[in-house]
Amino acid sequence: MINSGDVAFVLIGSMLVFFMTPGLGLFYGGMVRRKNVINTLMSVLFCCGLATVMWFAIGYSISFGEDVGGLGVVGNLSNAFFSGVSATEAGPYAANIPGALFAIFQLMFCIITPAILVGALEGRMKFSAMFIFIAFWLLLVYYPLAHMVWGLGGFIAGLGAVDFAGGNVIHISSGVSGLIACIILGKRKGYGILAYHPHNIPMVFTGGAILWVGWFAFNGASALAANGLAVQAMGNTMIASAAAMLSWMLMESILYKKVTVLGAVTGAIIGLVAITPGSGYVPFGAALVIGALVSPICLFFMTKIKQKFGYDDSLDAFGCHGIGGIWGGIATGLFAQSAINPIAQWDGLFFGATELFVAQLMAVGISVIYSAAMTAIIMLVLKKVMTIRVSPEAEALGLDISEHSEQGYPAFSGIDQ
Repeated sequence: MINSGDVAFVLIGSMLVFFMTPGLGLFYGGMVRRKNVINTLMSVLFCCGLATVMWFAIGYSISFGEDVGGLGVVGNLSNAFFSGVSATEAGPYAANIPGALFAIFQLMFCIITPAILVGALEGRMKFSAMFIFIAFWLLLVYYPLAHMVWGLGGFIAGLGAVDFAGGNVIHISSGVSGLIACIILGKRKGYGILAYHPHNIPMVFTGGAILWVGWFAFNGASALAANGLAVQAMGNTMIASAAAMLSWMLMESILYKKVTVLGAVTGAIIGLVAITPGSGYVPFGAALVIGALVSPICLFFMTKIKQKFGYDDSLDAFGCHGIGGIWGGIATGLFAQSAINPIAQWDGLFFGATELFVAQLMAVGISVIYSAAMTAIIMLVLKKVMTIRVSPEAEALGLDISEHSEQGYPAFSGIDQ
């Protein structure tokens, strides 16, 4: 039966999750050089349009439609163009809200996921190539993975693995895909020699704040009802992000003798990433542990591992979202309790059961391998059929001018840092 309170809650949640994507644009935009801020904003912005039209046309149906062939990989096209998706009657995924509201709420996740991915490619990819890459990535990576994890009859769901709000579907997929794509695309000119500094820390702070607020809807509204499970998810969201921020600040103070706004905001964001898959499954105390541990894990990958292997993940999409999502998926297998959410068939490893932990490891592994393989195929094919990288001259000039004929700061005439 449709519940008006739940409808209002998920409607507001949908708007807040959508607002996270412009927030991500500001967060990313502040971290790049002045000459690339417009290109960075545009790379996030176009996802709002492309992902929406594709979701309406085929994406929702492939992700949440009736399973094809019993394989648990993709849905059929019976719900293409929202056919059979009612704005007044419940659908198969929630009895208390209209089917169209569920589809719209899920759309907001589909929008922000490729926007996370583009952060790995900042500063050197042709905009036309990025547009085509994201279109195929949604079709071949996001939709099938969403079906496998969340769809009725989904393969990963059938393993008994759980993902409350998108650890596999959103963070692992975007982070791992960003890593593979940036390796194939190649490094920015002078990477490893020149210093790349954020040009606008207040912009980073503003975008991070929008993301932090929106994440309460990201996780809380994934309960699809204004109930105790939503309260659990929102409480876990705040606790984990705060613990991760403090943990990051502690590491900065030990390693560098100073704490930074960029570091504190980054810590909060990766805490949000880590708690996402388990936010509706773990107790409050576990959220503190998950958040506190994710910062040293991600910092190690963003510094030592990145430096050792030399890949140019421009804005650390892999270090933040890929690694944070992997840790979050594993941690869900450690700390989940079926008493909090009976969708989890078993308790986590720390509560005496092994089945969920094993299922979570399998789900994480499948998500990593599938995202990496499909992204490699898309990028390598695109590289064969079109020019995917700007010229060295265009890169030196900046993608704002060379790709968009716009400037973020037209009056600026000094040396670009």
